[in-house]
Amino acid sequence: MGKWRVAIVAVLVLFVLGAAAPAQAPAGKSYEVWLVDQSNTDGLSYGGAVNVYSGAEVTHRLSAARPVHVMDLSGATSSLCLASTGSVPVRPHMIVFNKADTHAALAFVASGHVVVFDAAARQPLACFLTEAGAGGVQQAHALWPTEDDRYLVISNQNGKKLERISTDYASGTFVQQPAATIDLAGCTTPNGIPCQAPRLRPDNAPICPFIASDNGPVFVSLRGGGMLVVDWRTTPMSIVGEYDASRIPANGCGFIEAKGKVFGNGGGGTPNHLDQFSVFRLPMSGYSPANPPNTPAVQSLLNDDSPDRDAHGVLASDEERYVWAGDRAANVAEVFDGATGAHVGTVDLVSRFSADPTVDLFAVSPDHDWAFASTRGPIPLSGDPHSSHGTDPGMLIVKLTGNGKKGVVKGLIPISNVDAGGLQRADAHGIRVRRTGTVRAAADSAP
Repeated sequence: MGKWRVAIVAVLVLFVLGAAAPAQAPAGKSYEVWLVDQSNTDGLSYGGAVNVYSGAEVTHRLSAARPVHVMDLSGATSSLCLASTGSVPVRPHMIVFNKADTHAALAFVASGHVVVFDAAARQPLACFLTEAGAGGVQQAHALWPTEDDRYLVISNQNGKKLERISTDYASGTFVQQPAATIDLAGCTTPNGIPCQAPRLRPDNAPICPFIASDNGPVFVSLRGGGMLVVDWRTTPMSIVGEYDASRIPANGCGFIEAKGKVFGNGGGGTPNHLDQFSVFRLPMSGYSPANPPNTPAVQSLLNDDSPDRDAHGVLASDEERYVWAGDRAANVAEVFDGATGAHVGTVDLVSRFSADPTVDLFAVSPDHDWAFASTRGPIPLSGDPHSSHGTDPGMLIVKLTGNGKKGVVKGLIPISNVDAGGLQRADAHGIRVRRTGTVRAAADSAP
């Protein structure tokens, strides 16, 4: 009997200890959030920073979380670019990871540089300068990796060119491919129509490229409205779809995939097009140089050109049930049903953490429980004249609820870059989540 009593007591002790121990969440992916600060490194006219945060720390410490690493781009990155291209990179803008999450690529919108990084080592590996284009300028606004990790496709905005870099991440070989470039200001579509033409596509500065999960063509939004769909495999890259400004709105950035469709947006933020909030969607496939213009057909989901509206940034919820389209002027996200495209709600992103967050771009945690958004500063370095002015530069933390139909702001992690005159220069823009491995995370303790 003594042995039985000991056994029973032991079981009871284990039961009590287990009940008192913190609950463990299901196994999931560990991850980092990379946030780009466009502002120059202190005292310099170039540089900038990438702030790297632990996903677990962000979702548990919320506003108190701090970077686990800060990459000062005025150091090794600028030295590499100076040696490789003869100039330093200015205004880091958009960041992406390859499909294996082993490497990052960063576009510098003011100088036209593109830098490839070893993501784990936080070290630059290669630096390129986009080609001089329209007016003799180059401007790497955004970039996107192909699904097979063979290439990066680059939007050379003010140069009005679409460019390509070959990427062999295993061997560390990266090669710029000028022969693949399309001159979007001077080309002709397969229908014999000028790529850039008044009323059709009046300003072919490429804004954001996007390739869906089927590794199909690259969708390229244009500053003046309209869109080109491009086969990135050919040399030079070739147009397989054309849309005019009556079908696709101006200033679109960005795109997201949901339920076999590509959702895109159109916004304001330029002097001749201050206010716009538009969302549309297209099929992922069906593009061919034999198609007439505006084929396959565009489905318009929402169009609002009232004052103080500016669509910018998108996300898809778990299982692509819902798509969010952010509005950096109105400080909201409009929510759409991923399957039907119907507008199903609005999420207010104003909170006690910021009365004017000016949310720019979104990233989502691998478990789709959290959304993170870059928030702009009081001296915006891109997207002027009015929609990009924010009060709290940093990263907004949003808890997704209702399978992603709704969300609650849980915090805002500030970033700061105060100059010698006391002005806050920090201006967050590019943001992306990088998966780093499988872990067993502690249960969510966020308030």
